[in-house]
Amino acid sequence: MPIDVKIKKGLKLNLKGEAKNSIEQAQKSKTVALRPSNFHSLVPKLVLKEGAKIKAGDEVFFSKYSDKTRVVSPVSGVLKEIKRGAKRKILEVIIEADDYIEYKDFGSMNPLESESSLVKERIFSTGLGIFLNQRPYNIPADADDTPKAIYISAYDTAPLSASHELVLKDKAEYFQNGINALTKLTGGKVYLGVDKQSATFLKDVQNVELITISGPHPAGNVGTLIHETEPMNRGERVWTINPEDVAIIGEQFKTGKYNAERTVVVTGSAAHENNRKYFKTIIGSEVKSFLTDFEDNSRIISGNVLTGEKIESDGYINFFSNTLTVIPEGNEYRMFGWVPFKDNDIHSASKTSLSWLFPNKKYDVNTNLNGEERALVVTGEMEEMMPMDILPMQLLKACMAGDIEKMENLGIYEVVPEDFALVEYTNTSKIEAQEIIRNGLDLMITEVG
Repeated sequence: MPIDVKIKKGLKLNLKGEAKNSIEQAQKSKTVALRPSNFHSLVPKLVLKEGAKIKAGDEVFFSKYSDKTRVVSPVSGVLKEIKRGAKRKILEVIIEADDYIEYKDFGSMNPLESESSLVKERIFSTGLGIFLNQRPYNIPADADDTPKAIYISAYDTAPLSASHELVLKDKAEYFQNGINALTKLTGGKVYLGVDKQSATFLKDVQNVELITISGPHPAGNVGTLIHETEPMNRGERVWTINPEDVAIIGEQFKTGKYNAERTVVVTGSAAHENNRKYFKTIIGSEVKSFLTDFEDNSRIISGNVLTGEKIESDGYINFFSNTLTVIPEGNEYRMFGWVPFKDNDIHSASKTSLSWLFPNKKYDVNTNLNGEERALVVTGEMEEMMPMDILPMQLLKACMAGDIEKMENLGIYEVVPEDFALVEYTNTSKIEAQEIIRNGLDLMITEVG
């Protein structure tokens, strides 16, 4: 029997700009970028120089503090440029892609018939380990650790997010093979979260502990699933991975090729309707290779509107993103915007506009904060957006104060920034809750490890 996770706290945010359920091949990206900043806390050490010829699957850089944590090239071609910032910090590694991808051959391996140590060695030595993230801290998994469990959420409840069921519909065999490999990495269970209401093929996946999810966002967050099944304690480790990355692992074990295909959905009201669909592309591709028709004065977000990162139209999609959201910039003055109940076209979770009278209305949101940062004085509102059994306001204050003991007691090991995305969106203080949690986690890494 599957584990049933039903969440009542949270918020279903209905936004305009949904994509069509159709998948197209994106234009070929002339270059791809690997950005070390996509792997939090990873300090890169390059193994190649500019002008080097590489194949898809060749190592590009590894972690300074763990040479088993490797990032490999998603395409074949030439290492065109290494962009650096202050103190020669590596910002981007730009690879000029060949017209036809040449793959490094790792050979096939049946994970179920192989020893656990060999499967683990295969995953980390070939660069597949970078897809695994560690909780606590949400940093790249350490090859020397053995997690107590591995979690995959195939039901993204964030607004305008990609449908993993659609993304994986032609990769079911590879996804199952990837699951088989993941079972060799832990002595515990591999958990798979799916939509309870959907008749998805994902419910038939073998060798997993199935979790059926229902409720508003953040019901589909991995952190919510962990909290409802095996809550984190100090000293424990769990690993998480995105569903499409499981399929990449499974395909590499099956064929011996590192096929870094990424299915990206273009969404958001500022993207024109003919461009709002799913595109098959490559990890780190140029945004312009699939975003071709959008409004001026827009913000392009790699990810969803709650947790994504702003990028430029001539930039590159983030390593883990399979959603590209385009919404209007909030830099236009709204007449009498301070007047309560002025209109019903502004979404408000606290009933300061008439929007609460229209629960099924879809909103055309922009980036306007509709106010400035204020003191943390309103109590109770953050708890309504937090399904975990923690005190969000107190934890935020402990992180701001750098009080490690209080942070531990208040549950810092259970959360990552995305768990506070709704808190950040709805709280009247307008504080950057996700940034505060990230800084708190970084302090814990430094002081506790």
